[in-house]
Amino acid sequence: MPSRLLLRGGITLGVTAALVVALPLSASAHVRVYPKQAVAGADDTLLTFSVPTESASATTTRVVIDLPTATPFGDVSYQPVSGWSAKVVTGRLPKPAKIDGTTVTEAPTQVVWTAGASTRLRAGQFQDFVLTVGPMPDTGQVSFPTTQTYSDGTVVRWTEPTTASGDEPEHPAPVLYIDDAPPATDRVATTAVGLSAEAPALATSEVVSLVIAVAALLVALIAVIVAVLAVVAARRDRRA
Repeated sequence: MPSRLLLRGGITLGVTAALVVALPLSASAHVRVYPKQAVAGADDTLLTFSVPTESASATTTRVVIDLPTATPFGDVSYQPVSGWSAKVVTGRLPKPAKIDGTTVTEAPTQVVWTAGASTRLRAGQFQDFVLTVGPMPDTGQVSFPTTQTYSDGTVVRWTEPTTASGDEPEHPAPVLYIDDAPPATDRVATTAVGLSAEAPALATSEVVSLVIAVAALLVALIAVIVAVLAVVAARRDRRA
């Protein structure tokens, strides 16, 4: 009887841990850009776009990041990603804009990454896509609408604006803050930098999710140990 109770307790702990892990990770799975804030006028700013695969059955095959056209960048380059092809698309602007005092009618408008057959992002995986852009426009903020294509034909558009309060919609567009201050929920991840190889900071919600996930994994490990002990005890009872 005691061994059965131990076994049931282990199963209960395991199920609870699985649910705890699943909830925070799914809630934090958004396309994000790091750092959250940049310096106006900076010639070379390193931006990292973190793209997760949310689908349980399909893989990410293509990622397209739209660059600002009202306040365009004069120069955009990308860091190669093993197994992915990439290109910077230059296009005509909706209306002429100034870059460093020069009026331009064309500028980089998109960066497109396409995965090879063996490097598509599977469930639970993410990929960082790194750009160097400049000069940074003197404006409040710039948005980077992102389109994510899956192997089953599903297209997810990360284009929805984040409210001033920091509440995120279902598919928020990555936002880089320049003259504007980031929402309160993102300020812990704010770092104003030019060209830098520093690792991207985590937003508060991501830190909390990570802590909960680690705690849940520990609970799951304890559950496995309890279940094994229960099985051992049950075998001893039968022999007795």
